[in-house]
Amino acid sequence: MIKLLIMNWGNKLFLVFVVFAGMITYMVSQCIQTPVDLVDKEYYRDELAYQQVVDGARRANALSSNVQMRQDEDSICLQWPEEMKHTVLKGSILFYCVSDAAKDRRLPLKVDITGRQAINARTFLPGRYIVKIQWNEGKDEYFTEQPVTIQ
Repeated sequence: MIKLLIMNWGNKLFLVFVVFAGMITYMVSQCIQTPVDLVDKEYYRDELAYQQVVDGARRANALSSNVQMRQDEDSICLQWPEEMKHTVLKGSILFYCVSDAAKDRRLPLKVDITGRQAINARTFLPGRYIVKIQWNEGKDEYFTEQPVTIQ
């Protein structure tokens, strides 16, 4: 300790630079090893088509009610509004996990004649998801999203 105090100012400055360079090297190595998941692999392409999502959400909000989501231990049940019953709906359901892209799942839309679709919740890993539902009825496209936590 005494030798450190009697070092000249040039050696002390050199020691500060070495410690600083070591900290920067450590921080860079930690940043390189941290995984970074983008929202979507085709993020920029999807961003250009975002107006379709806005229009779909506006159409979905104009319906008599939103898509209702009910969750119990084994399943997630989606119920479409009254005006969507007895119609042919096509589309997809995306379970988007913000924290881990490996948990994301896209399912086809399989709505029965009563406007209901049941999804087995046991096939999902536990976590918080945003359920993004995109469907079309004829030429009109609809979009809605809702958060859900799967235990």
